[in-house]
Amino acid sequence: MDQDTLKEEILNIMNEHKHGTLATVKKNRPHSRYMTYFNEGFTLFTPTDKETHKTEEIEENPNVHILLGYEGGGIGDQYVEVEGKAEIREDADTKKGIWQEDFANWFDGPEDPDYIILEITPVRIRLMNTGEGPHSIEF
Repeated sequence: MDQDTLKEEILNIMNEHKHGTLATVKKNRPHSRYMTYFNEGFTLFTPTDKETHKTEEIEENPNVHILLGYEGGGIGDQYVEVEGKAEIREDADTKKGIWQEDFANWFDGPEDPDYIILEITPVRIRLMNTGEGPHSIEF
């Protein structure tokens, strides 16, 4: 698969699938949870509370792993694996840009000091279940 087609396939999955896992590392052990993602190109953003284990874990080790796209269809169900570095964003522009009314179930608005955004910059993304083996792009 050529790089342009690969990038297009990956972006299609990232644009269409907003829920996936986020794995962090604490004391050399992985910790996974489901998150909601928004993307700008290949960069991912996910809202969270400042006072969570994942925030502590990212402050200690910013390396994360994300799975997006698998729908339970089996062998031909494509998905992406994102290896990246997470950064905690607390600036007003990022928080307002990601804000959704659904977040009001957890936060008092985009100004809530406990509401933060994790920005994940990819290091490598792999497209899985293509029928030809995994395909990767490096950043």
